[in-house]
Amino acid sequence: MATILGIESSCDDTSASICIDGRIASNIIANQLVHQNYGGVVPELASRVHQQNIVPTVQEAISIAKIHKNDIDAVAFTRGPGLLGSLIVGTSFAKAFALASKIPLIEVNHMQAHILAHFIDEKPQFPFLCLTVSGGHTQIVLVRDHFDMEIVGETTDDAAGEAFDKTAKILGLPYPGGPLVDKLAREGNPNAFKFPEPQIPGLDFSFSGLKTSIMYFVRDRVKADPDFLTNNLNDICASVQSRIVSILLNKLKKAALEYNISRIAIAGGVSANSGLRTGLKDTASELGWEVFIPQFQYCTDNAGMIAIAGYFKYLKQDFVGQDVAPQARMHF
Repeated sequence: MATILGIESSCDDTSASICIDGRIASNIIANQLVHQNYGGVVPELASRVHQQNIVPTVQEAISIAKIHKNDIDAVAFTRGPGLLGSLIVGTSFAKAFALASKIPLIEVNHMQAHILAHFIDEKPQFPFLCLTVSGGHTQIVLVRDHFDMEIVGETTDDAAGEAFDKTAKILGLPYPGGPLVDKLAREGNPNAFKFPEPQIPGLDFSFSGLKTSIMYFVRDRVKADPDFLTNNLNDICASVQSRIVSILLNKLKKAALEYNISRIAIAGGVSANSGLRTGLKDTASELGWEVFIPQFQYCTDNAGMIAIAGYFKYLKQDFVGQDVAPQARMHF
């Protein structure tokens, strides 16, 4: 039996989790509300709040899992990608905890961990395709094994999460805007307004053009009618969300056909979006896909996914030394 402490601090959420022999016994997430005052994550503030949150978050994770810190066999931590200052806090804590406890240290790639979150509950068979969508990344990944992953498509500019958040900002919605766009979209007509779908070759994505078209659309309509946003907010959100979802699903359908794979997963913060989940399930019914979606708590940034990734690495005895350093642009 292996007990893994997982640490996640890649952006603005401090999280700690305990994984006992492949089962997540606790998953604590401390959110940072300070960024709402600035309309986005302020890296320096995020680092400071991580320092305040990390010790009590780890203590709570250990307490809820009903274990003692001496029961922990290894520490898994997010090495990257992410905000460097935030990663430094989590990496430093993990190194110190491992050194003091004389236990192994396990580095985890944040994006791989999003994919491995599926093995907390459902455990899909290999191979499968995973659409990983978050604030900073949009990728289609061919998953052959737990750590045999190949990115077959990715964004050439903005990520899907950025498209949601920037749309919210254009519409004057508070940060974080993505979930608000989703909420308002449920009350709107997705066919009210038409936004362009980028024609990007292969399996890659682009969202910068869509963002620009939304900005000019709002500018021109508000110029003609100052009350346009107030009167049409739900319909705008629904139309934008519908287009982002169609961009994602059209590429995913193309990838499934190209690789002849019908096991499809989604991961990352945007996988919690109701429009994407509904669209994926509808497409699955149409094409006979077997679909995998993690629980909501494992979609957004969380240490549960770091702990499960660490568990699989522990089984392989895949450890790192105390000289390990965080990587803001870590790849796999």
